[in-house]
Amino acid sequence: MHAEGAHDVVELPFANRAAAGQALAQAVQRSVAGIELILGLPRGGVAVGAEIASALHVPLDVFLVRKVGAPGQPELAMGALAETGHIEMNQSVLDRLQVADDVFKAVIEAERREIERRLEHYREGRPAPDVQGRRVVVVDDGVATGATTLVALRALRAQRPAYLVLAVPVCPPPVLNRLESESDQVVVLATPHPFGAVGSWYGDFHQMTDDEVTVLLGQ
Repeated sequence: MHAEGAHDVVELPFANRAAAGQALAQAVQRSVAGIELILGLPRGGVAVGAEIASALHVPLDVFLVRKVGAPGQPELAMGALAETGHIEMNQSVLDRLQVADDVFKAVIEAERREIERRLEHYREGRPAPDVQGRRVVVVDDGVATGATTLVALRALRAQRPAYLVLAVPVCPPPVLNRLESESDQVVVLATPHPFGAVGSWYGDFHQMTDDEVTVLLGQ
């Protein structure tokens, strides 16, 4: 369980997600062998993952995760949910805000519906890819708190892949240390400190649409 690529010389900010994906693809090619599937975390991770899938000539699909935002503070994660139903709870936030169980369950249900809506749009009836026994790379356009990344890695680990890799362009050092224990390998291009927001490390970090994701998946 180790990180690769963190000490490469990387010029920041990345021009856009495609440029970050191209650079990340080179790092993945150098350090990971036998990759069979790329899973992008929508929406931005699909744009980055598309470049890696193209370079490695392997299939690209999505893995849906959603942050469970605190009431009145949607950017504060009190948990995260994966498309498999796997839930991670941020107990310190729940305790600090004294969030009632029924409130937490209501937010979970709303995020579950959003996952179902996106899956219908993105996969268009296709089944979820089978990751059991396969060498899989999970890709996002960057990690900030790590809440959704963590739930993705744990949910996928439960499906018993042969080898599970996390590949991201940028990640803060403390979060990287935590995620290394959740995957077999981490490939990251830059670990800037102080970190701020993921978008601050991109020139173009526009809010992607569902249609953009669908186009990338159909390439």
